[in-house]
Order: sequence, then structure tokens, then C-alpha cells
Amino acid sequence: MSITNMDLLRRVPLFSLLTAAQAEAITHAVVKRRYKRGEAIVEQGCKSDTLYILLTGRARVFATDSRGREVIIAALQPGDYIGEMSIIDNEAHSATVRAEVQTDALTLGRGEFAHCLANNSSMAFMAMRGLVKRLRQADRKIESLALLDVYGRVARALLDFAEADAGGRQVIREKISRQDLAKMVGASREMVSRVMKDLGERGFIEALPDGSTVLKSPLHSLA
Repeated sequence: MSITNMDLLRRVPLFSLLTAAQAEAITHAVVKRRYKRGEAIVEQGCKSDTLYILLTGRARVFATDSRGREVIIAALQPGDYIGEMSIIDNEAHSATVRAEVQTDALTLGRGEFAHCLANNSSMAFMAMRGLVKRLRQADRKIESLALLDVYGRVARALLDFAEADAGGRQVIREKISRQDLAKMVGASREMVSRVMKDLGERGFIEALPDGSTVLKSPLHSLA
């Protein structure tokens, strides 16, 4: 049985609070798009009138300066959405979002999104919560860059990526490249490699054969 746009909408937390009539009203307006690995979903400095909601896959948010240097701002997972700030203030995107693997997304135009917010206070509140979450993440990143040394910044980035496994351990399931980690913490790849090696030798982290990384409790003291 094929999946309808209504089915897809109901899977997205942002749209889960719509009434049946409200969901039906925008079902015709959403379009499913597929992005290849490495393809840009939105581009820094460009405008768009579209909200993008990730259904599957992963994406990275990064900003680039005039010299071509990149900093990774965030990692996006299914359920996360992109473009709401540009829709609200009609300004260009402040960062580029690129698919890390093949990624499916729902797209919704400015008019339909604004109509949803105006007619559903619960959805508007959820959108505001998403904006506040991003603001807090930005504050945390600024604090990290300003107050922590490279060890602290690497430790905090690792902890942000970790998830608890069945045994209660903090685990990063997928390997993070040293280059990407360097872009997250504002350091050179060589420095990050030295820090990761030292953290492993001191027992703060443990690399497993499957590419995942276990974080040990002492790592919290660095962040």
C-alpha cells in the first residue's frame, strides 16, 4: 500500500497537532523530495519560501566565511525542519544544509506554513520551541568556543552526539571524521586527532571495532 501525504504529515511531530481538517487542507500542498548524499537542501546567503521537514536520512548545517572556512553548526535527524527562520523574517539563509546521506524531506510553501501557524496555536508553540532549542544550542556553542579549551570543546561535541545504549553507556554509534569534528569545535584536524588519541590513551573514550565510540564518565569533567 502506498504512503499518502497525510500519512507522511502525521509522522512529523511539528504537524502532529493539526486537526484532521487542517491536515487535510495542506495535504495537497506538501511535496516529497529526495536529496542525494552531498546535495544542498538550502544554501547560505540564498532566500527561499519553503519549509523542509526531514523524513529520513541525515543532514549537516554549516556556515562558510569569505575565505572558504567552514564551521559545522548542527546535525539534523528525521523530524527536524529547516527554513522556518527565512520564512518568518524573509531574510536569506544564515547557513547551508547539506544531506549527509540520501535524505527524504517534505516541503511546504510559506503561505501554507503561515496559515498553519495562524490557525493552530499548539503548532505555533511547537515551532517556537524549536526556535528556542536552536537558540540555546547556539548559546551553548558560543559558550564552548569562548570558555573551553580544545579538550573541553571536543568533549562537549562528543557528549552532544552520544546516545544511551541498553546498558546505560553513552555511545556514539557512527564514526565521526576528525575533519568534521574539527569544524565543529573550531580547531585544526591535526589538533583534534591529537586530542582524540590522548582521550583514548587516558581512558576517557573507547573506540570499538564497529566504528562506534563509548564515552566514559570522566569525560564530563572536561566539558
